[in-house]
Amino acid sequence: MKYIYTLFLLSWTLLQAGEVGAQTVTGAGSSAAAPIYRSWAKAYAKTTGSRVDYEPVGSSAGMKKIQQQAVGFGATDVYPPEKDLIENGLIALPVAITGISPIVNLPKVQNAQLRLTGDVLSRIFMGEISRWNAPEITALNPEVSLPDMPIKVVVRADGSGTTYNFADYLGKVSPKWKSAYGAKTSIQWPDGFLAFKGSDGVAKGVRDTVGAIGYVDFGYVAEYGLTSVQMKNAEGVFVKPSIEAFKAALAHSEWSATGAFQHTLTQKPGKSVWPITMGTFVVFPKVTDTPEQTTQALKFIIWSFLNGDTLVQENNFVRLPDRVQASAFKVITSIRNKNGTPLGMSLISSANPSLH
Repeated sequence: MKYIYTLFLLSWTLLQAGEVGAQTVTGAGSSAAAPIYRSWAKAYAKTTGSRVDYEPVGSSAGMKKIQQQAVGFGATDVYPPEKDLIENGLIALPVAITGISPIVNLPKVQNAQLRLTGDVLSRIFMGEISRWNAPEITALNPEVSLPDMPIKVVVRADGSGTTYNFADYLGKVSPKWKSAYGAKTSIQWPDGFLAFKGSDGVAKGVRDTVGAIGYVDFGYVAEYGLTSVQMKNAEGVFVKPSIEAFKAALAHSEWSATGAFQHTLTQKPGKSVWPITMGTFVVFPKVTDTPEQTTQALKFIIWSFLNGDTLVQENNFVRLPDRVQASAFKVITSIRNKNGTPLGMSLISSANPSLH
């Protein structure tokens, strides 16, 4: 708990010193995480007077912007490979947990009524199952009246951490998917699929297209009035996407066991686990060329860790366990300016010399 205490102390020191003023914080990346950054930004502005400009341009674009130090922080739903972090001089830490929900637009099918397995889902997104009344789907849904109509598959057109985690899950349940596509942020989808930019684009595309299926962060289901599905998890149990199901996946992961957060959260064991759970991350330069920009972004993230738990839950995300949050804060302490000075840590070094 040393780092949690230090986190509180750092936030208090920044506020007492008048360091949190009317500044502008810039960030870009994950569209799945956009709802949480929007909520944090609104509360942060109300409390501190500082504005947060966050661009939901997708995880891949967000990584490019932070590599160029064009923004104060990048946001991604994929923990970058250590090799890439080292080569680009970056560090990454988690901010929250969420889940990916397949969504459909089918006449007379209610929310969370349709049942799918990972294998069937993978075959739909490979273009192998192309009609809603296919035997593979009707066998899973004997009590659902499925229409005799083509499946219109809606996917991401941009580089997306949501796509990466979705593909990571499908690769764990389908050897054919793993061989053909693997886990990537951008996929060469079959011809005829409908591609949209951002989670908002996919959500609107499914909502406005009868016969559609797509995938979005769970927070968009309620926001757009979408129809989610049940998925068969690793224990063979059909579950609905929910905060409790995401928490169950987190509880059965390395994140909770060790505090390490580099692994994906898909297809974890446990009867109540949602199989397509994912973390979302913030990315900073390890040595910043723009210390003022980075410092403002750090203050925003630190403040959000301390004050944003309620907003995390209101946006259908799961807060980080204390052990993971402590690990995340330890990563924050490694960020330096070009002179080697730890950003922010000079404010508390005399109060907590154990951090040296």
